[in-house]
Amino acid sequence: MSDILIGWSEADITPPMDKKVALYGQYYTRNAAKIHSRLKTVAAAFDSGEEQFITASLDLVNFQQDFHRKIREKVAAIEPEIQPEKVFLNAIHTHNGPSATPVGLSDIWRERDTDTLSPADYVEFVIPVIAENIVKAWRSRKKGGIMRAFGNARIGHCRRAVYSNGKAEMYGDTTRRDFVGMEAGEDSGVDILFTLDEEGKKTGMFLNVACPSQVMEATYVISSDFAGRTRELMKEEYGNDFCMIYQISPAGCQSPRDLVRHYATEPDFWHADGVEKVAGRLMQAVKSADYYEADYSPVLKHTSLHVKLPRRRASYEDYIKAKAELARLTAIMSEKEAFAAFCAETHANEKIDGPGPYDSKLHHFVLIKNEQAVINRYEEQDKDPFLGFDMNVVRLGDIAMASNPFELYLYYGQMIKARSKAVQTFLVQLAAGGDHPSGYLPSPDGEKFGGYGGLIINGQVGSDGGYLLVDTTVEEINKLFDEKGSL
Repeated sequence: MSDILIGWSEADITPPMDKKVALYGQYYTRNAAKIHSRLKTVAAAFDSGEEQFITASLDLVNFQQDFHRKIREKVAAIEPEIQPEKVFLNAIHTHNGPSATPVGLSDIWRERDTDTLSPADYVEFVIPVIAENIVKAWRSRKKGGIMRAFGNARIGHCRRAVYSNGKAEMYGDTTRRDFVGMEAGEDSGVDILFTLDEEGKKTGMFLNVACPSQVMEATYVISSDFAGRTRELMKEEYGNDFCMIYQISPAGCQSPRDLVRHYATEPDFWHADGVEKVAGRLMQAVKSADYYEADYSPVLKHTSLHVKLPRRRASYEDYIKAKAELARLTAIMSEKEAFAAFCAETHANEKIDGPGPYDSKLHHFVLIKNEQAVINRYEEQDKDPFLGFDMNVVRLGDIAMASNPFELYLYYGQMIKARSKAVQTFLVQLAAGGDHPSGYLPSPDGEKFGGYGGLIINGQVGSDGGYLLVDTTVEEINKLFDEKGSL
């Protein structure tokens, strides 16, 4: 007899197209010309009678803590049975959806695109949809069970090339004579958790992969990317009512592109053919996975806690150097002029229609923004020295699930998984949001080599906070598998 109730629900969160929709994720504006694939939110609810666990994926690039808490509040207002702290959301990190956060590297493009759907308008539209879908999943709970599985697929690859000068570049040229290797490895593991009804039919799944859903990121279409396509393939395999939540395991240094082979042996993974390829690999990984025994009475434990990590600090020397370099850069070209040149160069590169990225992270405009970020961090870091976020840690049978708000480097995920007492550990990045835009959390090598993804402008927390995040996550996971909580 089942001791757990499980519910699923799915809803469409594609924005209305009566206004232009700016696609969030790049340094420049892309307005959607059409819809490649619709955006969805998928929710799952687990209830043991004594404990509950509710989660949902969003086909968005990311979101912040305020957005997350508004959804929790809305859910609790609709359904008082739900404990709002036991709800957490994650983004699939598509770069082909609207922003749910009022952000922008420059006021210039915001002024230029006043006729686009604003983040505030999208938030007003989408929060009720997400909240109602979560409640629908909760209210659809039925007796069931779980079954874990583990597969392998060639999906994510390190995207940071290192050179003999001790510097790294995201999507750097690996054919250069001074290329000395990729900064990090990769994780081909695919963690899978199926839910079952009482007859053993598969009703839904969690698919946890160390790669963002980010093939279409430089295109001008709304798209749920390969996560959405994989979801549709799962419906073809298991039925139209089957639901799938895509979770990104720590992958801040990863992408779907193999830079070592530089697109010579497969699609370039910047266009729609790459979406089909990745989704097909994930479908095959699920079909060929190692499956384990179904559990109709799984242990369900859920911890929710607020975590504070020290923000990455700029030194006084960093500050002085940044001010001098900013003065030098703006004397050559103003920020406004540099931005115009940056957009012109990017759009010229797009017309070539080869592999991306089309925007250079070494452009004069980007260098200006990098120095401004160091200055801003130094001037305000003592006023607000911590980043806070809500962490959810769940035990469900033999598996653990733990959330964080970062684009967390693979380095930290490997440590957590190795030290976890769970048989399988589903780490979920870009979840719940932080009280600052959390961004990347780089490895020590990422900080040392610099380049996009390793700079202060790219994230709030550095490697000292990364180690604290690892320790906190491991401790909370292991408490759920050992009452004494020993590591």
